[in-house]
Amino acid sequence: MKKRINRMFVVISLLAIVLTTGLITGVYYNLFRSQVTADLKDYTALVREMNVDAEPEEPGQGLARRGIRLTVVDSRGNVMYDNEVDSSSLENHGDRPEIREALETGEGQSVRRSSTLSNNTFYYALRLENGNVLRVAKDAESIVSIFSSAFPTILWILAALILLSLGMAHFLTEKLILPVEKLAENMDSEGDCADYEELAPFVRMIREQHQDIIRNARMRQEFTANVSHELKTPLTSISGYAELIETGMASDEDVVRFARGIHNSANRLLTLINDIIRLSELDSGESEEPFETLNLFELAESCTEMLQMNAEKHDVTITALGEECYIKGNRQMIEELLYNLCDNAIRYNNAGGSVTVSVKKDSENTRGQVVLSVKDTGIGIPEEHRERIFERFYRVDKSRSKSTGGTGLGLAIVKHIVAKHDAVMELDSEVGRGTEIRVIFREVTENCDSRRK
Repeated sequence: MKKRINRMFVVISLLAIVLTTGLITGVYYNLFRSQVTADLKDYTALVREMNVDAEPEEPGQGLARRGIRLTVVDSRGNVMYDNEVDSSSLENHGDRPEIREALETGEGQSVRRSSTLSNNTFYYALRLENGNVLRVAKDAESIVSIFSSAFPTILWILAALILLSLGMAHFLTEKLILPVEKLAENMDSEGDCADYEELAPFVRMIREQHQDIIRNARMRQEFTANVSHELKTPLTSISGYAELIETGMASDEDVVRFARGIHNSANRLLTLINDIIRLSELDSGESEEPFETLNLFELAESCTEMLQMNAEKHDVTITALGEECYIKGNRQMIEELLYNLCDNAIRYNNAGGSVTVSVKKDSENTRGQVVLSVKDTGIGIPEEHRERIFERFYRVDKSRSKSTGGTGLGLAIVKHIVAKHDAVMELDSEVGRGTEIRVIFREVTENCDSRRK
């Protein structure tokens, strides 16, 4: 990166130097040309005042010594006088641009390059009162010859500018890259190490990405440790029961009880493994889950019917209320979301409590939203635990969770599913009175068929 930036600075500097040199040379030559033309006009005015029609020889000889050519041409283009050659040997000048222009407009000028390309001849012509044309000419260096003569000096200047550009490019590159190098050396510092205001967002973005990487790595470490701990508990139980049975230390009644314990631990182990696999699938995002239009109320009814026996076992009633509303989603994921929310509400409820699942349109919102609510009358969630209950393996009441077979991953799976459906989740809870979790989806149809239960 540093070499590329340095190289770009050098290329830009060289282009600027070359273009500036060419521009200055062109401007200088235009000024030089304007000055030569102005001098020719002055010479022409002086010659005119000396009555060149009567005696052109005297001013012509004086101008010849100065390197200025004087020519007098009549209205038909015939050369009447020339201070350098015999006028009789010259062809008709009526087709010369400056002569033709002078005859038409009163004055004319032109520049013609010599055959050697080393000099240019500047011409200025003025029409006199008697109709003749007075022309004054002067040889001057062309832009090529001017540049050639000044080339050594220009070369030295270019070399100095190139060296200066190389030094400045290196300095600016170091200055520009310095904040990034500082950031790389001290990624965890809280201060803003950007020397330029424009680099501050870039530096902040890099630091945030670095912190996200560290956070994700820490979460993976914690997840691995938690998985190991969660797997260890049922495996230890299974191993202990099996050892007692194997050694013959268990009576016939104990064998039945130990077998029940092994069965329960194995079920817990299978549930935990399935949740871990499912959470890993949601994390990876590799499989494209098909989305379709779903009747959310119909799925909610199906879920409550499936969990009816489990609710009765915990002495809890579960009901579904609401109206038919349609969302865009993945059927398996929405069924998982409903199951985990309802199962959690049953698991952390009180004997004689209730779970109410409702599906309805958000009447206070005109943007077409569907609200899924799962409300229980259970133990509630203390304020200090509410932000963490969606973390993996986090439990408010660990003893109740393990006694009822909870894995601590249900709400983490719910959080992933909500994010994948671009939905919003809200939580209200009061200790001792219960908890309500609301998931707000986008509705895919304008109307919901009311079917109040």
